[in-house]
Amino acid sequence: MIDLNPSPNSPAPSELGTSIGKAAESGTRFNRKARLRWSNNLFRMVCIASASFVCLVLLCILILMLRTGVLTFADVSLREFFLSTNWDPENEHYGALTFILGTLALTGLTMLFAIPLSVIIAVFLAEMTPKWLRHILRPVLDLLVGIPSVVYGFLGLTILIPWLRDISGRDLADGLFAASIVLTIMVLPTISRISDDAISAVPNKYRDAAYALGTNRFQTVTRVVLPAAKGGIMYAVILGMTRAIGETMAVVMVIGNTAQLANSLFTPTAVLTSNIVMQISSVEFDSTWNHGLYMMGFILLAISILMIVIVRLLQKRGDRNV
Repeated sequence: MIDLNPSPNSPAPSELGTSIGKAAESGTRFNRKARLRWSNNLFRMVCIASASFVCLVLLCILILMLRTGVLTFADVSLREFFLSTNWDPENEHYGALTFILGTLALTGLTMLFAIPLSVIIAVFLAEMTPKWLRHILRPVLDLLVGIPSVVYGFLGLTILIPWLRDISGRDLADGLFAASIVLTIMVLPTISRISDDAISAVPNKYRDAAYALGTNRFQTVTRVVLPAAKGGIMYAVILGMTRAIGETMAVVMVIGNTAQLANSLFTPTAVLTSNIVMQISSVEFDSTWNHGLYMMGFILLAISILMIVIVRLLQKRGDRNV
């Protein structure tokens, strides 16, 4: 028989339901907390693995370039390779100083043109442009970033070079000036857009405080906004500089590709990238000439990394001074 009278010690149905609900809720909370902890750990591991993979790839590239490049010095002295300007592989002369100096000069000239113009454009977009115009100009700059470099080189070859010939009165206008103008146009959108984002991210309370102290717009931008956005602008400069120093096709089409030191801005010359791309397909793999080109590639990577490190050190020193 079924006992229809419950025992005095047995829990009431309402209490039993409440206890079961609390147990289920605590179990659900525990499971959600465990899943959240597991997903966070997994995401952290994926980020660490990705960063490690990028560093490993860069290290492998550097080792490969250096390991092949040092074979050059089995037949060529360090002094000749780094201090001689005589690059004549057919006659066993491998002086790379012309290309190293040309690369440094081209990068410096490009940054001299590009950095002030990019910052001015970024300030104009972030501080002075109406919203409707800003919504038009920003997508245009984003589109300019994606234009292939060969298009810039072709326009420089067919439009810029003839124009520079008419202005300078020279038969040849190829050289550092033409290449720096093409590279400036190429890196302007990149530096401008990243700098624009950095300036736009500065809190408005900084501007309001500066205006409350009686400063005008120019003083607010130069003394408050730009110093506050300095970190983002420096990153933009780094990205633009690395693109300028490693650009090949556009430079090949307008620089002249002549292994000589440029005594003027309109003298045809060559840089590391242009010399590598012009000669790498016509040399034997296991030859001093090929090893010399690999060493030039390693030097190019080393110059890029060194410039990035210098910019970062200057940025940290500026932050300490502030």
